[in-house]
Amino acid sequence: MSLAVLKSRALAGMAAPPVNVEVHLANGLPGWTIVGLPDTEVREAKDRVRAALQNSGFDIPPRRITINLAPADLPKESGRFDLPIALGILAASHQIRGDALARYEFAGELSLSGELRPIRGALAMAFAMVRAGSSRADAQDRAFILPLANADEAALVEAAEILPARTLLEVCAHFANAPDAPKLVRHVGLALAHTVCYPDFAEVKGQQHAKRALEVAAAGAHSCLLVGPPGAGKSMLAARLPGLLPLMSDAEALESAAVQSLAGGFSPQRWRQRPFRSPHHTTSGVALVGGGSVPRPGEVSLAHHGVLFLDELPEFDRRVPHHDFARGAPGRFSGALSAHRGDESVSVRLARSRQRQMPLHRRLRAALPEPHLGAPARSHRYPVAGSGTGAGEHGRTGRRGAEQRDRSAGSRGACGAGGAPGLAQQSPRPARHRSLLRA
Repeated sequence: MSLAVLKSRALAGMAAPPVNVEVHLANGLPGWTIVGLPDTEVREAKDRVRAALQNSGFDIPPRRITINLAPADLPKESGRFDLPIALGILAASHQIRGDALARYEFAGELSLSGELRPIRGALAMAFAMVRAGSSRADAQDRAFILPLANADEAALVEAAEILPARTLLEVCAHFANAPDAPKLVRHVGLALAHTVCYPDFAEVKGQQHAKRALEVAAAGAHSCLLVGPPGAGKSMLAARLPGLLPLMSDAEALESAAVQSLAGGFSPQRWRQRPFRSPHHTTSGVALVGGGSVPRPGEVSLAHHGVLFLDELPEFDRRVPHHDFARGAPGRFSGALSAHRGDESVSVRLARSRQRQMPLHRRLRAALPEPHLGAPARSHRYPVAGSGTGAGEHGRTGRRGAEQRDRSAGSRGACGAGGAPGLAQQSPRPARHRSLLRA
């Protein structure tokens, strides 16, 4: 039979839904067709797979090759389907055994020489495989074959059987009929130290009121606003806040590591380390909340179970946290500061792209260089030593905000009392427009 079916997984936000890679060889003119809502990276897989098979010493069947990635309504992206596509062609052409592929899941990008390159989201796929297999009778028999560079990351899921490989030839040798063929061995993860090193809070000299406020915020998972002049120590205090938080549990560590893996920035050396994210004030809404044509987690989701520090808070665009962030996370907002409690576990819905959801469970910390006009609703202001609190000490930021509000109020003066403005309040029409109206 010239049909082979292999199992893989895609990425859809925090989820890793299963994908069936179906390869069919039919009579006709030689050609490759990939269907199933593939992205550009997936459509380019036919060139990578063809070169990898040739350089690995395999024969490419001169037939019409149809590759279906099911389900068809799920978008497919990245090069993680290169390995299952190559194995499907070899199994459909009877170059390797196809009956032993059912108990494995495959993911990996192929180079032109046949080497396996690392992929993004290996931890999330391994976690989804174990969670989906808990209700099946063959849950313990399911194994995951992926590149060696992702083995330590995927092995963090202790119940998952991880079989790493360096090249396509090693994977094919695992399914060879020869008894002396080398088999893939289950990967044992590195012994990770449970002691996590953070910046020491005892290094801060003075600032007793601010230190006490951060201790209270860490104990109750509250949000906090630090106000003070430049050089008062706001960023230094905020960077040492993760050291006050309790140790991460296994579930929290897996969730945080899975989000980091989706962004491609996870390292096993940061296992059980609470993230500390400090985005720049020029960060866009997509980079802060997440989104894009292919959904990626933003700074809010990357701070899952950690600390989100908004330095230079008045410099953030009001539309970034207020419109984008408030649309997905319920809570009170005043300007660019969230005042809802950090212990609420909610999800951010990415309205820009395919309605994916990302987690949101973090402590929000913000810092102001000068006293801010108007305290945020339901928020606590803890001045740092050396900062003024008088009403007349508003800096350039406060005056600029007041001037902008005055200009916006002036532009709405015609409708200030409610209702539509009268004819006398409207701007006069140009003479040319009046003549056209009379005509």
